Order: sequence, then C-alpha cells, then structure tokens
Amino acid sequence: MKLFVLNGPNLNMLGIREPAHYGKESFSDLCEKIKKHAEALGIEVELFQSNHEGALVDKIHEAYFCGADGIVINPGAYTHTSIALLDAVKAVSIPTVEVHISDVNSREDFRKQSYIRAACIATISGHGTDGYTEAMTLLCETAKGADGK
Repeated sequence: MKLFVLNGPNLNMLGIREPAHYGKESFSDLCEKIKKHAEALGIEVELFQSNHEGALVDKIHEAYFCGADGIVINPGAYTHTSIALLDAVKAVSIPTVEVHISDVNSREDFRKQSYIRAACIATISGHGTDGYTEAMTLLCETAKGADGK
C-alpha cells in the first residue's frame, strides 16, 4: 500500500508559525512522525509540501498515475479557496482524508469553509500532528475493508 501525504502553504513553517494554533513541532518532526507511522503500518509513504496550488494539483495527479492507494492532505489556506484541489481529488477518485492541525471550526469564520471536504472520505481537525497518523490508519483500514482482508 502506498499513501501520498500532501501539505499546502506555510506548513513548512510548523514550529515557527503561530505555535499557539499549530504547536511547536517542526515540519521535519512531522515528516519523521509520518515516516515512523508508515513503517509501523508496513506501508510506503510519499511526502510533499508546496506553497503553490498548481504543484499540489500536479502531485494529486501523480498519485493517480503512480497507483497510490490513498491521499492525506492538509491544504492549508487552500482549504478555503481552492476549487482546483477539489476538482483534482474528484478527478483521481483516490480515497482522501483532509487533515488540519488546529480545530478550524473553533477559529475564524472563513476557516469553517472547506471546498476539498466534498471529495474526502473524512476530515480530521484539531488533533495536532497526530491527525496525520490517524488519517493514515483510517486509509489503511478503509483499504483492508475494501479488499475484504
């Protein structure tokens, strides 16, 4: 099984940017956590972060052409603005879980709108960086259920 874990704008600034909302863990700490969890699950993971919407769309397309079994995505601010990311996830039909480190529903009103959510099988919000590992586990369980194994 192979998962793509995609991160949008400013997530490379974890540990620096608004630690009250996003915590003190660095982006490299997050990547290590994801790699260790993938190893524990016995799966392959590809990590990607970009501050550019089109690069994220391209990576979603790549997930399709590489035969990825699932996508974990934290679109960052593109959550609230990007119909392009929604369309990309819909186009590839790969099970996708939306993740947010902070609880977006308890923040500013504009953060409550998620375009990509309509194409996702689940949203995990407000669980810190553990939301990524929860999403990975969920996608693995979903794949096992689909396979009947």
